[in-house]
Amino acid sequence: MKKILVTGAAGQIGSELTITLRDKYGAENVWAADRKPALTELQPGPFYSLDVRDVSTFNQIVEANHIDTIFHLAALLSTVAEQKPQQAWDVNMNGLINVLKISRIHQCALFFPSSIAAFGMETPPMDTPQDTIQRPTTLYGISKVSGELLCDYYHHRFGVDARGLRYPGLISSKTPPGGGTTDYAVDIFYAAIKSQHYDCFLRADTQLDMMYMPDAIDAAINLMTADSRQLKHRNAFNITAMSFNPQQLAAEIQKHIPEFTIAYHVDPLRQAIADSWPRHMNDSAAKVEWGWQAQFDLPAMVEDMLKNMRSTQ
Repeated sequence: MKKILVTGAAGQIGSELTITLRDKYGAENVWAADRKPALTELQPGPFYSLDVRDVSTFNQIVEANHIDTIFHLAALLSTVAEQKPQQAWDVNMNGLINVLKISRIHQCALFFPSSIAAFGMETPPMDTPQDTIQRPTTLYGISKVSGELLCDYYHHRFGVDARGLRYPGLISSKTPPGGGTTDYAVDIFYAAIKSQHYDCFLRADTQLDMMYMPDAIDAAINLMTADSRQLKHRNAFNITAMSFNPQQLAAEIQKHIPEFTIAYHVDPLRQAIADSWPRHMNDSAAKVEWGWQAQFDLPAMVEDMLKNMRSTQ
């Protein structure tokens, strides 16, 4: 990776990934792009206003800056996608098709994030295999399965070096939630510090795979720098770091904030989405093929989240 473009750079993953890539490769070699204005954290450094559905502008940016690697993060997330399904399909799928075409033309390596949303009710929920049935019931999940298949197609048919991960729920101390079903695991920390109480929109026993953002960023970079000869799957590697439910997360927070309380007011839409996802994925393929290993478990994540968020309050 010498010249890198990050789409969706103002989002939850993109904002932190862009900064990490600039620290690693130099700010002048990492271009950020998003429909939203540039975040303060992304300045200084090159930034483009870009709608990924605009293939002409997209192509011009890549060509003008001699981009060789694209981290394509622009998408509408799960809950928002259910509220705006046509827009979500347009952004998530047409944006991906554009970046695949551009990657083919300019011989760019491509990172595409998939998700636990790519599975469904028929998928084994515990120890979910790397290769298994995928019948998602949400628009977001359907777009992720379609994206996995398209990336594989462009690799096998046209030689595009497309790689990807199936991310679990992601937790960040630096960026607010962006419309995902697992957002409770971020919201809860803001509430714990501010008011010592949180009203959760999922049931207390809703167990889901989760990951702290530093691990998510490391996983993306490590996959993109891995020896391609060792990659059997290339796209959509299962990765995880911890699996817990809201009750367990609240109990861990209470070790640091004893007065913290939680109540449950279930949102039927987000609960239905969560119920269609795996409880815990098997990430052995990622460990074997490119050495994946998470650094943060639940206690370490909670301690670090509270420390970082208190320092910014």
